[in-house]
Amino acid sequence: MITVIVHIRNEDAFECEIDEMPSPSSQFIQVHNPRLRDGKDLHYLDEEVTSMLVPWHRINFVQILPSGDVEEVVSFVR
Repeated sequence: MITVIVHIRNEDAFECEIDEMPSPSSQFIQVHNPRLRDGKDLHYLDEEVTSMLVPWHRINFVQILPSGDVEEVVSFVR
């Protein structure tokens, strides 16, 4: 799963997971475990909701967060 932050028009951004990057022709993005960035539930979803579809026309942009299995590259700068 890929962890992302979805920025919705006129709403607070929320964090969630997606199975794979959506194709350019997608009309919706399916997200899992949607929550606010501080971990709280979204006020407009029922408590038992674990997945939802968000139409692309409502999304400003999506931030892709680094996964835990990616090694951090350390470089020296002078």
